[in-house]
Amino acid sequence: MTLDKMSNVFFEEAGDLLESLEGNLLSLEEDPGNMDIISAVFRAMHTIKGSAGMFGFNAISKFTHEVETTYDLVRNGSLPVTHELIDLTLRARDHINDMLQNPDSQELDEVSKVLVEEFRKIAAGAKTEAPAELPQPATEVSGADAVTVQSQEPADAVEQTWRIFFKPPENVFCNGTRPLLLVQELVALGTATVVPLLDNIPTLSELEPEKCYLQWDIILTTTHTKEEIEDVFIFLDGPDVVKIEQINIDESDNKKIGEILIERKVLTEEDLNALVNKQKRLGQMLVDSHLASEHQVSSALAEQSHLKMVSAQHAAEEQKSASPAAQSIRVNSEKLDQLIDLVGELVTFNARLGQCAQELKIAALTTLSEQSERLILSLRDTSMDMRMLPIGTIFSRFRRLVHDLSSNMNKKIELVTEGAETELDKTVIEKLNDPLVHLIRNSADHGVETPAVREAAGKNPVGTVTLSAKHAGAFVMISVSDDGAGLNKEKILAKAIERGLVQPGTELPDSDIYDLIFQPGFSTADKVTSVSGRGVGMDVVKKDIASLGGTVSIETKHGAGTTFVLKIPLTLAIIEGMLVQIGPDAYVIPLTNIQECLAFHPETDAEGKTCAHITSRGQLLPYINMRSWFEIEGAPPASQQVVVVNDQDSSLGIVVDRVIGNYQTVIKPLGRLYKNIKGLSGATVLGNGSVALILDIFKLSEVVRKAE
Repeated sequence: MTLDKMSNVFFEEAGDLLESLEGNLLSLEEDPGNMDIISAVFRAMHTIKGSAGMFGFNAISKFTHEVETTYDLVRNGSLPVTHELIDLTLRARDHINDMLQNPDSQELDEVSKVLVEEFRKIAAGAKTEAPAELPQPATEVSGADAVTVQSQEPADAVEQTWRIFFKPPENVFCNGTRPLLLVQELVALGTATVVPLLDNIPTLSELEPEKCYLQWDIILTTTHTKEEIEDVFIFLDGPDVVKIEQINIDESDNKKIGEILIERKVLTEEDLNALVNKQKRLGQMLVDSHLASEHQVSSALAEQSHLKMVSAQHAAEEQKSASPAAQSIRVNSEKLDQLIDLVGELVTFNARLGQCAQELKIAALTTLSEQSERLILSLRDTSMDMRMLPIGTIFSRFRRLVHDLSSNMNKKIELVTEGAETELDKTVIEKLNDPLVHLIRNSADHGVETPAVREAAGKNPVGTVTLSAKHAGAFVMISVSDDGAGLNKEKILAKAIERGLVQPGTELPDSDIYDLIFQPGFSTADKVTSVSGRGVGMDVVKKDIASLGGTVSIETKHGAGTTFVLKIPLTLAIIEGMLVQIGPDAYVIPLTNIQECLAFHPETDAEGKTCAHITSRGQLLPYINMRSWFEIEGAPPASQQVVVVNDQDSSLGIVVDRVIGNYQTVIKPLGRLYKNIKGLSGATVLGNGSVALILDIFKLSEVVRKAE
């Protein structure tokens, strides 16, 4: 992997860490004593600091080091979690995100210096007494020359790493001591890498069975103190039997073999510099030069591996705390989009193959076509699943939005999320961010009252904005609701009359009055604020949701709150449709909208009209005659059909010449020249190479409502 690709990985991982960091900080504000969250915040800063330093992004590394230092005090119990600390860390998180846009800077800018000074002021108030030590969990790893074993410890621990050199006396067996049991006891204290040193073992002819020739180098990461480690060897005498040195793991993540051997005083820095220009590996050069034995080099390698393993373990624990454990790989979204495009082409190809098999009536070709269809359907479903993401990936962003809005408007607002595991196509999720931001801002500003007003009304002074999602067939229902005052129908109508949107004295149903807030520039705010009041936002919401093939509806109750309900299709790439014929051309109706198909028998006076009613199951059903709508000349066939479709809570008939059958539709966008044509949402390529247009049921239903 090239350096550029590696640095790109750093930027992606740093972005993920910052996103999870924001959620952790907001959770920590609600639960200041949660050591798991505190540790997650510390590890995020530590990881960003180390990775930035490794790639030479010194300014980022220096800045995150200051934040990490403060949270080390929090983790040790010397510094409490306060609202001021959370706000400052959120500002630091945003600043790190900005620094990632210009990572090559080597020195701290003015913003960094101001934030660093604020962190140091907070850290200056830390307690001086020593904190209690806290444990950490572990797993098991093994290698060829060294064995790494981890014991189970409590999850909220502070670890330290020690280098232990254990050299039993040669006569250790004579007093009944078994050195291997001491090593095993040491291993039980935490995560240990054990390297046996075999330098002193003589040849078989010179070996005396009563003597101990083995020595051990042990790298131990544990929550236990140095005194507890020394207690393992309490029955062994002699100053050179055990040597224990602490390793600063923060400075040792990328320590080289030569540095470790210099630290152990096996060789000098001059000896190391004399060998650096040779072509051999450093470890082999040291052995060849008799400056270190093969086992000493192996021991240093084991220590290096141990430190990397511990760092990787911390990163894995952080990822585990942020999301459920799963095996996954990072895939560029452009490659995924390309895969879906190719699957779409395969679907079109298979339709052509099936049509050829029907026309030629060759049994073998028909069998191959059916087998190909099964495989392509399986490939399609798998590819679509790869594009599906839990909607919680954007829900987490809004916690910060509500936090900031609460502070800016002097309100107390809590965000509650439900159904974050609901999956939706990634392209749909990406386009949902802006509409949801507008709706949440609207709920926080216009919906939730100030604490004083809420208390006067007998409500909890803390308002609630609820963001929820659930599946409903081939759609996802997303609702943004608040427990505020609800929409003021009279105020909305008065504002609409003032702007000339409604004539004075006009009687409108409640739903139509509430829909007026989606008009461009419409606002009932008494004054313009930094949050809202200019009438920009709600019209954008409806436009963006409509572009996704979805709808927006409003449910409100005076004094109890308002709910905005978004109905969004699961995917925008490949859909199941019903192929119909209208005049000489073919059209596709999305299968998820279809309720039933009926024979069309219009009333005599309704013939030729674009919009009218028929009686279906004892009720009037509005319909659109598509031949009239598209102004198709010529007489209709003797028998026509009406496809009954649903638009949220209403039904609509689509009159067509003939229903052909089900068709798997690969959606192709219409060109810019056709983007304003009502009633069409896209196109698809049929098996014979011709183009079929996709009917937009939601737009057609609006035509019927206006005609009524």
